[in-house]
Amino acid sequence: MRVEDDGAIRTLMLDSPENRNALSARLLQELAQAFLDATTDVNVRAVVLTGSGTVFCSGADLSERAADAPTRLAEILTAIVRSRVPVITQVNGHARAGGLGLIAASDMAVAAATSTFAFSEVRVGVAPAIIMVPALRVMDRRFLARAALTGEKFGAAEAERVGLLTDVVDAEPDLDTWVARQVASLLKSAPGAVAATKKLLGDLGEAGWEDGLLEATTRSAALFAGSEAAEGMDAFLHKRTPSWEPTSP
Repeated sequence: MRVEDDGAIRTLMLDSPENRNALSARLLQELAQAFLDATTDVNVRAVVLTGSGTVFCSGADLSERAADAPTRLAEILTAIVRSRVPVITQVNGHARAGGLGLIAASDMAVAAATSTFAFSEVRVGVAPAIIMVPALRVMDRRFLARAALTGEKFGAAEAERVGLLTDVVDAEPDLDTWVARQVASLLKSAPGAVAATKKLLGDLGEAGWEDGLLEATTRSAALFAGSEAAEGMDAFLHKRTPSWEPTSP
């Protein structure tokens, strides 16, 4: 895979188009390390996950059938969800099986109108077990049941409607513009506040009402008393740019 930095934005590109970016043992290892590196690098404020070629990711590498592949994929999905920085998946072309797990685990996902998707595991005699965990968190359950049980393809517009995608653009050249717009907005936000918001999205989404409110109240009080809040509110009141926002060249 390829790793590229553009300022505070790190792009992770699945780069084995000869096997449609299948999740081989090598690619899983590289992807796990790449997310670990991105999460621990204090200079990184967002990660863009994409692929080369005409397929974003075709799922598991069926030529290998590696015994530890499910465990490694679970680690990667957990790293995406628990990453302190937002993860934006820029879907190039089509996605199948495990590729849908990567999309579902990310914070934002965009694809072109021509992209197609499928939970294709049942067509080869297995089940979408690992990827079902993030998929159930973001997708319409009725639609997910039909798609996962039949393995049928569905289009980008439907993927957006049922929650797998954040947005759909007309054509692949428009993907870069969409991602750049989200990145620009993220860089205007305080990095600590972004990390806290991402953690709240994960934790409170699984908590009960009363427990969720109690936890949210505690975290909110800590955030309001923090240095980022002091800087952000002072910048707002004095109509200046906060320290974390990049200055124009």
